[in-house]
Amino acid sequence: MAVTSAAVTSVVVRIITTGTPVHWPLGPIGHRQLGQLRRWRNPPVYRPLVDLLTMEERHVIITYRFDRATIQELCTQLEPDLMSPIRHPTGIPPDMQVLSLLHFLASGSFQTTVARASGMSQPMFSNVLSRVLSALLKHVRRYIIFPEVADLPTVKGDFYALGHIPNVIGAIDGTHVALVPPPHRSEQVYRNRKSYHSMNVQMVCLADQYISQVNAMFPGSVHDANILRNSSIPDMMDQLQRHRVWLLGDSGYPNLSWLLTPVRNPRTRAEERYNEAHERTRRVIERTFGLLKARFRCLHMTGGSLFYSPKKVCDIIIACSMLHNLALRRQVPFL
Repeated sequence: MAVTSAAVTSVVVRIITTGTPVHWPLGPIGHRQLGQLRRWRNPPVYRPLVDLLTMEERHVIITYRFDRATIQELCTQLEPDLMSPIRHPTGIPPDMQVLSLLHFLASGSFQTTVARASGMSQPMFSNVLSRVLSALLKHVRRYIIFPEVADLPTVKGDFYALGHIPNVIGAIDGTHVALVPPPHRSEQVYRNRKSYHSMNVQMVCLADQYISQVNAMFPGSVHDANILRNSSIPDMMDQLQRHRVWLLGDSGYPNLSWLLTPVRNPRTRAEERYNEAHERTRRVIERTFGLLKARFRCLHMTGGSLFYSPKKVCDIIIACSMLHNLALRRQVPFL
């Protein structure tokens, strides 16, 4: 039987207005098809509100944490993964997807706020967030690199300038990023010693605050030493042992052949001087945490807890670490 367009329109209107499954000449329509028809009738609309070319450079850096040239470099790199397979009027250009992610990470605002500022709906921004994070994380090994043998002389020299301890190639510590815990019995494992829910993030940095290793998989109740034991750091440091290099950690870590910690209860002036030099050198990891969380407010307590699954929070932390390194490499000022 031939079905006229008027008949189809009549059935669609009836479905949308009543919200009940009905039969029509082309077969039964249920709730799934109803949702598809609603989306067809009211497709999401993207209305671009940001014109990067008309913004002052200072405002660009404050809003997105990067200058125009660096943003363009990032957009070019991610564009192949962000192009829509089917071009349509509501498609969001890759550069606007990247800008919306940067705005979210920099501001720590709710999705609705960032979506409104970017000219899109909250559900649309949620999809963009996942998409851009996935595209960015494909390049993690390009942005977060542990020192290789050829880099050791330079890395050791930079650390020696901080506190005159030789052969140091990294400072290690953990920092907490607050999240809303998943609603199940394991909620308590995310509660840290300060009584809020978090991921405990292990990082290693260089003397210039470049992040050379990050592990964001562990919940807040896990001790720093246990994270280290179950990370890739021991294997990487064992491979470098013939070069007699060390990491510096605080007293929460064990004293290992490749990990120097402070002397507990120093009794001699030499031990006191060692602790002073150790503190001057190791403090760079604390400055790195401070700069990272100041640049990307979504990681800072003042930005509130992240309302995402632990897996997505891990992705956000790694993405921020990658972008932190990009900002250092491109010498983007923090405003």
